[in-house]
Amino acid sequence: MKKIGLYFGTFNPIHIGHLAIANHMAEFSDLEEIWMIVTPHNPFKNKSSLLDNHHRYEMVYRATATYGKLTPSDIEFKLPQPNYTVNTLIHLQEKYPEYHFNLIMGEDNLKSFHKWKNYEVILENHELFVYPRISKDTVENEFLHHAKIHRIDAPVMEISSTFIRQSIADQKNIRPLLPEAVWQYIDEMNFYK
Repeated sequence: MKKIGLYFGTFNPIHIGHLAIANHMAEFSDLEEIWMIVTPHNPFKNKSSLLDNHHRYEMVYRATATYGKLTPSDIEFKLPQPNYTVNTLIHLQEKYPEYHFNLIMGEDNLKSFHKWKNYEVILENHELFVYPRISKDTVENEFLHHAKIHRIDAPVMEISSTFIRQSIADQKNIRPLLPEAVWQYIDEMNFYK
């Protein structure tokens, strides 16, 4: 059964930090493919700065075009909103029974994982692949040595999409932080200015 890693994000925009983590998971864990799931709208984020779904998907598509193990996905665009990760996992498992789906998340998300809807169901049926983040809170004890939670020693990438958007608005050159194809798309579409 093929092991797929699901990397969720608003990708507003996708940057080299996202790519470095996704590629690291594809190359240095037992995940065979990484699906970059573009999330339509996170209820915890301010929507006004969020580009339309199709533009964010297009950036992920362009960013991953030359990576054989990274695949953009718009699967959540078709699900009822607001959506929860557990629903997406159920939907994917029904649609692709031949794959085994696993979650990729930053350590910061693991710290609040116990607050996720039906997190026990997620852990029962899926594995978590956790990459390091610089953050202050502590991880719940039940997750520290859990058999289904794998810590992957990926590079710590503290680049934020918020910083990139703000820098573009401030007319700063942040081109090295973006895949070239994404930079060109943002530039030609005049985004974040």
